[in-house]
Amino acid sequence: MKRKITLIATVLTLTGAAIYTTTAFAQSTTPPPATGEQHHERHPAIRNAIHALEKAKEDLQKADHDFGGHRESALKECDAAIAELKLALQYDKK
Repeated sequence: MKRKITLIATVLTLTGAAIYTTTAFAQSTTPPPATGEQHHERHPAIRNAIHALEKAKEDLQKADHDFGGHRESALKECDAAIAELKLALQYDKK
Protein backbone atom coordinates (compact mmCIF):
# COMPACT_ATOMS: atom_id res chain seq x y z
CA MET A 1 0.00 0.00 0.00
CA LYS A 2 2.83 2.38 0.92
CA ARG A 3 4.48 1.68 -2.44
CA LYS A 4 1.27 2.54 -4.33
CA ILE A 5 0.89 5.79 -2.41
CA THR A 6 4.51 6.65 -3.18
CA LEU A 7 3.98 5.84 -6.86
CA ILE A 8 0.82 7.93 -7.06
CA ALA A 9 2.47 10.84 -5.25
CA THR A 10 5.46 10.66 -7.60
CA VAL A 11 3.28 10.58 -10.70
CA LEU A 12 1.16 13.47 -9.49
CA THR A 13 4.22 15.53 -8.57
CA LEU A 14 5.91 14.92 -11.90
CA THR A 15 2.68 15.52 -13.80
CA GLY A 16 2.24 18.82 -11.99
CA ALA A 17 5.83 19.78 -12.75
CA ALA A 18 5.36 18.83 -16.39
CA ILE A 19 2.16 20.87 -16.65
CA TYR A 20 3.81 23.86 -14.97
CA THR A 21 6.85 23.61 -17.25
CA THR A 22 4.69 23.22 -20.35
CA THR A 23 2.50 26.17 -19.35
CA ALA A 24 5.47 28.39 -18.54
CA PHE A 25 7.19 27.42 -21.79
CA ALA A 26 4.01 27.98 -23.82
CA GLN A 27 3.61 31.46 -22.35
CA SER A 28 7.20 32.42 -23.15
CA THR A 29 7.19 31.35 -26.79
CA THR A 30 5.17 32.33 -29.78
CA PRO A 31 2.93 29.65 -31.23
CA PRO A 32 3.96 28.07 -34.53
CA PRO A 33 2.28 29.45 -37.63
CA ALA A 34 -1.07 27.89 -38.42
CA THR A 35 -1.08 25.29 -41.14
CA GLY A 36 -3.91 23.62 -42.97
CA GLU A 37 -3.60 20.50 -40.83
CA GLN A 38 -3.49 20.85 -37.05
CA HIS A 39 -2.52 17.93 -34.82
CA HIS A 40 -4.34 17.97 -31.48
CA GLU A 41 -2.59 16.15 -28.67
CA ARG A 42 -5.25 14.49 -26.50
CA HIS A 43 -3.18 14.08 -23.35
CA PRO A 44 -0.11 16.32 -23.40
CA ALA A 45 0.25 16.29 -19.60
CA ILE A 46 0.45 12.49 -19.53
CA ARG A 47 3.02 12.44 -22.34
CA ASN A 48 4.99 15.15 -20.55
CA ALA A 49 4.87 13.12 -17.34
CA ILE A 50 6.21 10.07 -19.19
CA HIS A 51 9.03 12.18 -20.60
CA ALA A 52 9.79 13.66 -17.15
CA LEU A 53 9.87 10.18 -15.57
CA GLU A 54 12.17 8.89 -18.31
CA LYS A 55 14.49 11.85 -17.72
CA ALA A 56 14.41 11.30 -13.94
CA LYS A 57 15.20 7.62 -14.48
CA GLU A 58 18.13 8.53 -16.72
CA ASP A 59 19.44 10.98 -14.11
CA LEU A 60 19.13 8.35 -11.36
CA GLN A 61 21.02 5.80 -13.46
CA LYS A 62 23.86 8.26 -14.09
CA ALA A 63 24.06 9.51 -10.48
CA ASP A 64 27.30 9.10 -8.55
CA HIS A 65 25.55 7.89 -5.39
CA ASP A 66 22.58 5.73 -4.45
CA PHE A 67 20.53 8.40 -2.63
CA GLY A 68 20.76 6.70 0.75
CA GLY A 69 19.80 3.34 -0.70
CA HIS A 70 16.69 4.65 -2.46
CA ARG A 71 17.95 4.71 -6.06
CA GLU A 72 17.07 1.10 -6.88
CA SER A 73 13.54 1.49 -5.51
CA ALA A 74 13.09 4.84 -7.28
CA LEU A 75 14.15 3.28 -10.59
CA LYS A 76 11.58 0.50 -10.14
CA GLU A 77 8.91 3.05 -9.26
CA CYS A 78 9.77 5.13 -12.34
CA ASP A 79 9.42 2.03 -14.52
CA ALA A 80 6.08 1.21 -12.90
CA ALA A 81 4.78 4.76 -13.30
CA ILE A 82 5.88 4.93 -16.95
CA ALA A 83 4.21 1.59 -17.65
CA GLU A 84 0.96 2.69 -15.98
CA LEU A 85 0.86 5.98 -17.89
CA LYS A 86 1.50 4.20 -21.20
CA LEU A 87 -1.31 1.76 -20.38
CA ALA A 88 -3.58 4.71 -19.66
CA LEU A 89 -2.82 6.16 -23.09
CA GLN A 90 -3.43 2.78 -24.73
CA TYR A 91 -6.74 2.42 -22.89
CA ASP A 92 -7.84 5.81 -24.20
CA LYS A 93 -7.30 4.63 -27.80
CA LYS A 94 -9.89 1.88 -27.38
